[in-house]
Amino acid sequence: MLQPKKSKYRKQQKGKMKGNAQRGHELAFGSFGIKALEEAWITGRQIEAARQAVTRYMKREGQIWIKIFPDKPVTKKPAEVRMGKGKGAPEYFVAPVTPGRILFEADGVPLEVAKEALRLAAQKLPITTKFIVRKDYVE
Repeated sequence: MLQPKKSKYRKQQKGKMKGNAQRGHELAFGSFGIKALEEAWITGRQIEAARQAVTRYMKREGQIWIKIFPDKPVTKKPAEVRMGKGKGAPEYFVAPVTPGRILFEADGVPLEVAKEALRLAAQKLPITTKFIVRKDYVE
């Protein structure tokens, strides 16, 4: 499961996810990708499930890039604990995603294979996504 090796602080505030992606909104490595159309917190488990779906469908041919990393800790208090007594312990890590952010990129496979592989990955994610192709791509 994806999570940081170490971080400066154990706990973080929730923060706000407003506006569109200011970085990571264009294809950088591959010819194909999936782009987020809404904002959400995507957990390390969801990213890993999507990665497995892509690599299985592509039969380990070509290459994929994961363009998001879960580095924001989410805390949770144990069940049936009274209010107060401070913030809970970190439970899992999330990647905050805003609209326009590229989540996954793929290359080295035909268009149809990449389209289906990234569709399967998108099913594992809690947001609506859009399949995109590099402008200068030719089959």
